Amino acid sequence: MQIASPANPRIKAIRALRQRHERERSGCFFIEGIRLVAEALQTGAPVETLVVAPSLLRSDFARALVVQAQTSGIPLLEVSEAVFSSLSQKEGPQGLAAVVRQRWLRLEELRLGPGDYWVALHAAQDPGNIGTILRTADAAGARGVMLLDHCADPHDPQAVRASMGALFSQGLVRASFAAFCRWKAETGCPVIGTSGQATTDYRSLRYPLPFVLLMGSEREGLSPAQQASCEQVVSIAMTGRSDSLNLAVATALVLYEVFYQQRSL
Repeated sequence: MQIASPANPRIKAIRALRQRHERERSGCFFIEGIRLVAEALQTGAPVETLVVAPSLLRSDFARALVVQAQTSGIPLLEVSEAVFSSLSQKEGPQGLAAVVRQRWLRLEELRLGPGDYWVALHAAQDPGNIGTILRTADAAGARGVMLLDHCADPHDPQAVRASMGALFSQGLVRASFAAFCRWKAETGCPVIGTSGQATTDYRSLRYPLPFVLLMGSEREGLSPAQQASCEQVVSIAMTGRSDSLNLAVATALVLYEVFYQQRSL
């Protein structure tokens, strides 16, 4: 039976996932678009409900995804074009969306393998940056992202869009910085930080594996105490009048230096 009213309780519950408090309460988040839904299904993400507006489905690939989901036993919620538009935050809705359960790893249980590297973000506030870092981490071979203290939500719609599906292939951890320091001491995992005041250029360091790249917030960077917790702190050379780089850009530069170092071996 197709739902035709935007006031339907199930539709209102899905729409509420735009709010962080509801995502945290329910443990779910909303994705939309053929590419994101395909990534979720192909990576085995815990899709709880597939939302479909048949009148908007114009892609054979999208229709095949619906069949795949049904074959896998994923519940299907069929809605009208108007109802789907009430859920969508995209221009030109594609008629395919999903409610997905969040997946988090426990920091205290995390052990890095011989070739692993992770990104840890302290108090990163821009969901777009977090999504972009997830996408870059996936591309550069990192295993996941740790969100320390009060970070933006990686399941925020802006972060989900910016991740371009990497949210489903990267590990996610959330913890306090104090817990991160305890984990570091227990596992002996090296941590490399960044600071504009560091004297070591990021390209001159031979990065150990495994390790964690620790990045500070957009406004403050890493505090002196946080830098002191690192085995090494590196800087990115800059000219011109800008005194800092965007957090996602700075993270990408270091991750790709690690990537190229490993490839050269």
